[in-house]
Amino acid sequence: MKKVVLAYSGGLDTTFCALHLSKDLGYEVHAVLVNTGGFSKDELESIESRAKSLGIASFKILEVVDTYYQEVIKYLVFGNVLKNATYPLSVSAERILQAKSLAEYAKSIGAKAVAHGSTGAGNDQVRFDMIFQTIVPDIEIITPIRDLKLSRQEEIEYLKKHGVSMNFEKAAYSINKGIWGTSVGGKETLTSSEFLPEEAWPTQVTETTPKEIKLTFVQGELKGVDGVAFENPVDAIQKVQSLAAPYGIGRDIHVGDTIIGIKGRVGFEAAGPIIIIKGHQLLEKHTLTKWQMFWKNQLSEFYGNHLHEGHYLDPVMRNLEAFLSSTQEFVTGDVRVLLQPYRFTLLGIHSEHDLMSSKFGSYGEMNKGYTGEDVKGFTRILGNQTSIFHKVNSHD
Repeated sequence: MKKVVLAYSGGLDTTFCALHLSKDLGYEVHAVLVNTGGFSKDELESIESRAKSLGIASFKILEVVDTYYQEVIKYLVFGNVLKNATYPLSVSAERILQAKSLAEYAKSIGAKAVAHGSTGAGNDQVRFDMIFQTIVPDIEIITPIRDLKLSRQEEIEYLKKHGVSMNFEKAAYSINKGIWGTSVGGKETLTSSEFLPEEAWPTQVTETTPKEIKLTFVQGELKGVDGVAFENPVDAIQKVQSLAAPYGIGRDIHVGDTIIGIKGRVGFEAAGPIIIIKGHQLLEKHTLTKWQMFWKNQLSEFYGNHLHEGHYLDPVMRNLEAFLSSTQEFVTGDVRVLLQPYRFTLLGIHSEHDLMSSKFGSYGEMNKGYTGEDVKGFTRILGNQTSIFHKVNSHD
């Protein structure tokens, strides 16, 4: 029997794939769940139990949270990446790492095929396929839901026919949780005018008293929260999330252009990621030069878009990561943040590398590095080209 590695989440689509691959196509199915921080221990145990009940050859959980941070999230923070100035790539970023992990696992066990449960209507099919065809180009890619053009009801009928017992009722809202945010889809996100109701959000508002917290960055990485040091930035991210999410912070709907050319909407809550990115960005405004900020903004937008569309393995991404890393040498300091229901305020920063140092003067009040006569001469030279243009082309 040929081995196939199946990207398995335990939902309807991947449960169908597991049975179809083994019973109808005769594959030796090795189901793999790549955990990027979105599952509790109980959820993982339940998914494993269901997978084994399907009669597959094996079930494997790949714990990749730390790898996800080191290879992806770190650079999203360095770049202050928010797609369309809104979305922290909560799902698209983790799909890239999941696909890469699956491909490497398939190679390690000598699989002849890889499979995923993507439909033909979304971004994930492109992300998975592009990673697979690059890392394991000689392995067949099987996508039963997409290839068979199956409806949800057809999948349910197939599973019932084979005696599979699970909750077939479609939840009002689809939830995808990870360490870098949670996506929320529902009937409202299929429209252009509606917003998600309060009950749709996974984290309900339970905190109403304003609270100030302090984020400590060391060379661009979050290493402390409220004076508590964290050796692993993953733990620091989870700490910020636990403090801010109960305020209902980080909720929004992202509107974007999908890889396949249509517009799409998705709700998300990402209290931790949004606060960390905005806090980091504020610290950079104080510690980086004007032209460092300018080029970071240009290149970071490209980096985020390229990652979102599945081009993680393009060598230009490693070049951009090297640039982003090099900009973080002096991005060290504390950021004060005020948490309040449904919003947060960046109060200010403290850093030894703050370029807004009073010893060089105070903006709008006084300077210590030049005289008024210096400014007169500088301004005359700075505006000389524009002045010449208007004199030459004057119609007076």
